[in-house]
Amino acid sequence: MLRYARNAALFALLLPAAAQAETSGKVTDFKLDNGMQVVVVEDHRAPVVQHMLWYRAGSADEPKGSSGVAHFLEHLLFKATDTLEAGEFSAVVAANGGRDNAFTSYDYTAYFQRIAADRLGLMMTMEADRMKNIQLTPENIATERDVIIEERNQRTENNPQALFGEQISAAQYLNHRYGTPVIGWMHEMQELDLDDALGFYELYYSPNNTVLVVSGDVTPEEVRALAEEHYGPIPLNPDLPERLRTEEPRQNAERRVIFRDARVAQPYVYRSYLVPERDSGAQETAAALTILAEILGGGTTSFLAEKLQFDTQTATYTTAGYSGVSLDDTTFRMIVVPTPGVSLEDGEAALDGALAEFMEAGVDTDQLERIKLQLRASEIYAQDNVDGIANRYGRALTSGLTIQDVEAWPDILDAVTADDIMQAATLLRREASVTGWLMRPEGVSQ
Repeated sequence: MLRYARNAALFALLLPAAAQAETSGKVTDFKLDNGMQVVVVEDHRAPVVQHMLWYRAGSADEPKGSSGVAHFLEHLLFKATDTLEAGEFSAVVAANGGRDNAFTSYDYTAYFQRIAADRLGLMMTMEADRMKNIQLTPENIATERDVIIEERNQRTENNPQALFGEQISAAQYLNHRYGTPVIGWMHEMQELDLDDALGFYELYYSPNNTVLVVSGDVTPEEVRALAEEHYGPIPLNPDLPERLRTEEPRQNAERRVIFRDARVAQPYVYRSYLVPERDSGAQETAAALTILAEILGGGTTSFLAEKLQFDTQTATYTTAGYSGVSLDDTTFRMIVVPTPGVSLEDGEAALDGALAEFMEAGVDTDQLERIKLQLRASEIYAQDNVDGIANRYGRALTSGLTIQDVEAWPDILDAVTADDIMQAATLLRREASVTGWLMRPEGVSQ
C-alpha cells in the first residue's frame, strides 16, 4: 500500500498543468452527406491546427503486380491540379507560415498541414481540390517514378537492415499483402504508369473513403461549416469496394531467414511472431501484448535486458515491440544484438532460454505496476501534442477501430492483469514465427 501511495503521488507530479486543466481532448465526430467522417479534437492552448486527411487505402489495398502505387500516388498529389501548379500546394502552406507533408502505410495514406487556425479554410480548399482534380501527365509520371525509385535506392537498397526487414516480412506473411513493402518491389515500381496511378486514385480518393481529423484551436461548429463548404460538394464514389483482404492461413511451420551483406556493421538476431491486432470492441488481448512487449524488451529494466545484457552478458542490446494498430493480423518482434565474441547461434539460444525462463517465472508485479504508471504518464503527455493526437485518431479509424476504442484504450491497458499477460505470451507460437540472422558473409570481417 505504501508503494502504491508513492506511485500515485509520483503520477500526480507527472501531470502537466495543462493536462490537469480542461484544455484538450474534447472529441467530436460527425459525417457529411457524402460519407466523409470528420473528427474534431479541441485544444485551445495555441492558435494552431493540424488538418489531416486520411484515406482508407494503403499499400495492402494495391492490385497485385502494382506494388508501390499507393506511395507513388502520394507523391503525385503534390503535382498540378485544375487550379494549382505543381509544387504550389506546399508553397502556399509555407507562405502562410505552415508546414505540410504526407505518408503512406499498409492501411492508409494521409496528408497533413500544421498551420494557424485562421488558415484552416484555405487548407480545406486545396485538399478538396486535389482529392478530385489532380492533373497527371506521362511526363510527371516518368519524373516522379524516378523519384520513388531513387528513394528506394537510398532507404532500402543501400541499407542492409531495411533489406533484411523486407525479407522477414515476406517470410512472415504467407498470403497477406503486409508481406509486400509499402514502397513496393523494385521490379514492379519500375513498371508503374499513368493507368496504375489513375486507377488507384479514381477508386479510392473519394470522400466516403476518408477520415478528416482536425485538432487544435477550433470548435466542431467551425469545422463542420468549413468541411460542408469545401468537401461537401464532392460526390461520393458509389462503386467504392468493400475493404476485403486475403487472410492468413494458420501458420504451422517456423521459418528462418539468413541475410548476408558485407555492409552489415552489427550482426543481430531478429524474431517475429504473427499475433492478433487491436480489434474494435475487443482490445484486451492487444493490451496484454502491448504490456508484454514492455516487460520483455522495454528498456534496460526489461526481462531480456536483465537476463541477457546484465546476468549472462551475452547481448549488448535487446528490445521487443508490438504494433497493435493494424487492420489485420500484426507482429510481435524481438531483437538481440550479441556481445562481441558471441555467435548469432548462441545469441538466439540465449533468447530462447530467456523466454522459457519468463514463462516459468511469470510476471513481476512490481514491474507491471511500474509499466502501467509509465503508460498512464505517456497517455497524459500525448495530450500536449496536437500532431500526435490527430495521428492517433487517424491511424485508429483507418485501421478498423472507433473513437470509443481510442478513448477506452488507457483504461483497458490499466486493467491488464498478470494472468492476461501470461495468456498473451502463449500467442508467441514458434510455428507462427520467423527467426532472422543479419550477418556479414563468411570470411568478411568488420
